[in-house]
Amino acid sequence: MLTLASLSLSGGQGKTTVAVLLSKYLARAGYTVLVVDADPQSNLTTFLQHEVAVDQPTLLELYRKQVSLEDATYPTATKNLFLIPSDDGLDQVQEYLASSGVGALALGKRLEPAEGSFDVVVIDSPPQRSQICKSIIGAADQIVIPCEATVKGYGSLIRTVEAVRELTEDGVSDAKVLGVIPFRDRWVGRSRTKESDMVISEMAGEVGENVMLPSIRESEKYKQAISQGVLLEDLGYPDLAYPFESLIDRIREVLK
Repeated sequence: MLTLASLSLSGGQGKTTVAVLLSKYLARAGYTVLVVDADPQSNLTTFLQHEVAVDQPTLLELYRKQVSLEDATYPTATKNLFLIPSDDGLDQVQEYLASSGVGALALGKRLEPAEGSFDVVVIDSPPQRSQICKSIIGAADQIVIPCEATVKGYGSLIRTVEAVRELTEDGVSDAKVLGVIPFRDRWVGRSRTKESDMVISEMAGEVGENVMLPSIRESEKYKQAISQGVLLEDLGYPDLAYPFESLIDRIREVLK
């Protein structure tokens, strides 16, 4: 089983877009996928069309060891794709993790029973440093970092890489950065804008060309696919799926 986090320490960087579409493409490819909504904003839960009922366990109860992994896991409308949902109550877990003394290890421990039942676990993270973020890095085998092709996105990349490095150097995490995906890469006609070109070049200089993945271009089609619960091919834009196909190729190599 591979645990992969979509992690970016700024809002609007595409982490939920990547988590939703990647998990669906993995499921379509035949992998059994568990997607974990670890963001209290719970956008991923919404995009997968799951409504949390008052008496339903979520990630919060799993963190607190009040329910089993099985009881916190729900099927989705997509074959092979399962969800551990969240709602805004997840923010309550911050104090629990901070006071536990081993908060960075908590999520990984809670996900251990998934071994043998799932091929890939995809975790969507909150957009800031927090106890939840630390526990995600602690749980992850690999991390994909989406970051907008802007100066803000470059800053988010730097902060995210540093957060991962700190926890790996402290021995809390063995996570590796599987790839960096530029998000909202802007083109005019057949040419990339100067800002996008400059920022993506700086990103490659920071993490290495071999870590960079094909960019997610600025397009409303990604938003449409997510809001309609379909894939890009269903909208008639299969070429826009290339970043996810490339990421899945890397995942296959890790799973070998």
